[in-house]
Amino acid sequence: MNSFGQLFRVTTFGESHGPAIGCVIDGCPPGVELAEQDFVHDLARRATGRTRHTSQRHESDAVEILSGVYQGHTTGTPIALLVRNTDARSKDYDRISEQFRPGHADYTYWQKYGTRDPRGGGRSSARETTMRVAAAVIAKKWLADKFGIRVRGHLAQIGDVVPASFDWNAVEGNPFFWPDAAQVAALEDFMDALRKSGDSVGARITVAADGVPAGWGEPVYGKLDAELAAAMMSINAVKGVEIGDGFAAVAQKGSEHRDEMSRAGFLSNHAGGILGGISSGQAIVCSVAFKPTSSLRLPARGVDVDGNEVEIVTTGRHDPCVGVRATPICEAMLALVLMDQALRHRAQCGDVGEVSPRIPPSA
Repeated sequence: MNSFGQLFRVTTFGESHGPAIGCVIDGCPPGVELAEQDFVHDLARRATGRTRHTSQRHESDAVEILSGVYQGHTTGTPIALLVRNTDARSKDYDRISEQFRPGHADYTYWQKYGTRDPRGGGRSSARETTMRVAAAVIAKKWLADKFGIRVRGHLAQIGDVVPASFDWNAVEGNPFFWPDAAQVAALEDFMDALRKSGDSVGARITVAADGVPAGWGEPVYGKLDAELAAAMMSINAVKGVEIGDGFAAVAQKGSEHRDEMSRAGFLSNHAGGILGGISSGQAIVCSVAFKPTSSLRLPARGVDVDGNEVEIVTTGRHDPCVGVRATPICEAMLALVLMDQALRHRAQCGDVGEVSPRIPPSA
């Protein structure tokens, strides 16, 4: 499937080294103010080539709005967005066109389709996430306008390095989306050494949404946390998702983990803002684990399409840590899930309105 969502539905298309990538967004309400300039900020946050710590592929990522917008506002009809690929270097993949790179989707695509596009990973490339971020620009605007919801994220761990302190104001001031400005210089040194070694490292991203009303999500098969986990797992290189405290809850006592309530608000948020698959009105908090990049210049054992054992060396331009630019991608998937859930809630329960009591997000 190349489509995501039920009422707010996003279908992406294109390959890493094809002429273009794009998406079609169906179900967007009419009247959302939208122009091509609106996409620039978030696409620049996701893009490669902005610092020496990411792949040096330089794409303009200029969005073309092909349909669904008239006189600066959405019309309610399908919105088609296109981004042309301008800096693909397909020759970098000539040597591995008949080899299966360890840790990549080469082998599984071959087994599923009987063919594959080796150029930059084809459809399995992180290049595809450009269109998720573009679609989420619309979702973020709508969520903010209708509910005052703010979606944001940060890099919470890279390798074995974790923030020594936390300040949201520091996140957008460095290329790592790191919440401790005092550590940025050390991270620069860490990444420089990693890049020179030819190896890679994993990362953890945490995203949060403030202002989400209570009541979004469904009790069984459309649980908000289940759909959020599925959305995050659909991102390339993701190997783990946690809602709230996640796996840390294993070591907690029930008396510690349960989020007690008072008239003034919830006293904690171990559940990550979701109870029984439905939003509680607290901040939605989700953490995502990214594996180390598998495209390395360090030799590795592998096989080719004829079953011969070969030594594989991956050339080209690759991220030593994909998590460095994954924050906007995780934000995008959170926003897309929330907008779809909001429209579904409005369709079924829009006439319920506010019910008493309403517990504030925090005391």
